Amino acid sequence: MQVSQLLLEEPMRLASILESSSTQGFSALTKIIGTLGPKSRSVETIEAMLNAGMTVARFDFSWGDEDYHQETLENLKKAVKNTRRLCAVMLDTVGPELYVVNEKGTPIELVEGEQVILTPDKNKQASSKVLPVNYESLAPAVKPGDTIFIGQYLFTGSEETSVWLEVTETQGPDVICKVKNTATLTGSLFTAHASHVRIELPTLSASDLKIMSTWGVHNQIDFLSLSYTRHADDVRLARSHLSKLGDLYQTQILAKIENCEGLAQFDEILNEADGIILSRGNLGIDLPPEKVFLFQKVALNKCNFAGKPAVITRVVDSMVESPCPTRAEATDVANAVLDGTDAVLLGAETLRGLYPIETITTVRRIAAEADKVFNQAVYFKRMIKSIGEPMQHLESIASSAVRTATKVSAAVIVVFTSSGRAARLIAKYRPTMPVLCIVIPRLRTDHLRWSFTGAFQARQCLVVRGLFPMLADPRHSVGSSNESILKVALDHGKAAGIVKSHDRIVVCQKVGDSSLVKIIELE
Repeated sequence: MQVSQLLLEEPMRLASILESSSTQGFSALTKIIGTLGPKSRSVETIEAMLNAGMTVARFDFSWGDEDYHQETLENLKKAVKNTRRLCAVMLDTVGPELYVVNEKGTPIELVEGEQVILTPDKNKQASSKVLPVNYESLAPAVKPGDTIFIGQYLFTGSEETSVWLEVTETQGPDVICKVKNTATLTGSLFTAHASHVRIELPTLSASDLKIMSTWGVHNQIDFLSLSYTRHADDVRLARSHLSKLGDLYQTQILAKIENCEGLAQFDEILNEADGIILSRGNLGIDLPPEKVFLFQKVALNKCNFAGKPAVITRVVDSMVESPCPTRAEATDVANAVLDGTDAVLLGAETLRGLYPIETITTVRRIAAEADKVFNQAVYFKRMIKSIGEPMQHLESIASSAVRTATKVSAAVIVVFTSSGRAARLIAKYRPTMPVLCIVIPRLRTDHLRWSFTGAFQARQCLVVRGLFPMLADPRHSVGSSNESILKVALDHGKAAGIVKSHDRIVVCQKVGDSSLVKIIELE
C-alpha cells in the first residue's frame, strides 16, 4: 500500500494561526490515553485529567502490584462519578520484557568506553561492573556488534539517564558489553531492549494470565494492550484466554507493535487484532532513525483503511519534567493526527511526570488544531476508491452518512448501534464533526442468567477518533422508539455544548430491515 500524502487542507489562512485555541471539552476528535501511577492516582488529579480530555485510563502491570492498581482504579471510579465523564480501562501486559533489577536502588554510574557484564545470575548486585538481567538465554541470542539499550522503566531516551551498550563477546551465560555513552542509571528497575534479537519468552507470561483472570475479571477491563505482539497467533491466544473469563469475551485486544518481528507480521496481526498500538519507544531502538517516520505513516495508513483504531506512543517526553513540549514534539503530535492516528497514549508523561494535567491539555489542544486542517475531502475520496464497488450495505450507509453530514455542514452525526460496528465504520471516513454514538443495550442469556450488553461497547468507542458514546438506559431502551431515545441524546448534546438551536444533525439508524440516513434541524 502506498504511503499516504500529507492530508493538509488548502488553502490555510495565516490569520488562523493567531486565533486563540478552543478549550471546549469536545474540541479535539483525537482521543487521549493516560497512564495512571504515582503522580496521577489521586481522585482530584484524575478528575482534572478527565476534564482535560483523557478518555482511556491505562494500568501498566510492568510495575506495581494488584492492590496498588486496584486502589488507583477505585479512585478513577470516584472521579468518573464526580465528573460524569465516561472513561475506559486498559490493562497493559508485561509480556517478554527484559529488565535489570537494582535492589539497593543506588545510582549506577556507567562511563563511555568501559566494560559492563550482563548476567542472568540473580544473586549478583547491580553495579557499574555487572547488571543482572531476567533472561537466562541472552548470551546464546546475541552476537558481537549487537546493540542493547538500558534505561529507567518508561525511559525517556535521555543520554544522561539511559545507556547504549555494544556486545563485544559472550562468556558462558554472561554477555560482555562496551559502554557507548556516559550515563547514570537511577531507580530500582531498568528496562533493557536488545535490537533485532528474538527473546524466547511467551507473549503472555504466567503473571499476565493471573492478572487477567483476577484483576481483569474483577474490573471488567475494556481493552487488553498486548505487549510485544510478534505474530497473529499471539492475538488468537490472548483472545482464547479472554473468552474463558466470563464477560471478558467482550474485551478488545490492541496489539502493541514493539520490534521488527511484529513489524514484519503487521498485516496478519492487524487482521486479527481489534486495533494497533505503535510503540515508538522500543521500535525507535529496533529501527534506524530514518525509518521511524516511514513506519508510522505506513502503519497508520493500513489501520485507517482497515477501519481499526491506531494509537501512537512517546509524543511529549520532555513534559515529564517540563510544563511545555519542545517545538519538535508539538509538531510530532500534529503530524501524527494528520497521518491518521485515532489516539495518543501518554506513558511516563502522566505516570511519573510532574505535569500530567498540563500534558493532556497541551496534547488535546495540538490535536484539535490538527483536526481543523485535516483534509477530509481528499481522505474521503481515497477511502471510497480503495473500497471499490460493490460496497457492503453497512459500509455504504456509513460513507453516505459522512458525505451527507459534510454536504449540509452538520454539527454532529448521531448513530444508533449495539455492537459499535456502525459507529466505527462512520469514524473510518474521518468526519470533521463529532459522532454521537447511542449504544442500545442487548439482552442476552447464557441459560443461567440474563444480562445486558452495551457498557463494554460504549466505552470501547472512547479509543476511536471522533466517537463520543452514550449508553441508553436498558430499563427504557427495550420497547422504546429510536425517536424518544434520540430526543434524550440531543438534550444531552445541548447540555454538553455539542449542539445548539438551528444546528443540522445527520442521523444514521436501522428501521426494521432497512437502514436510514436522515437530516434534522433543531428548533
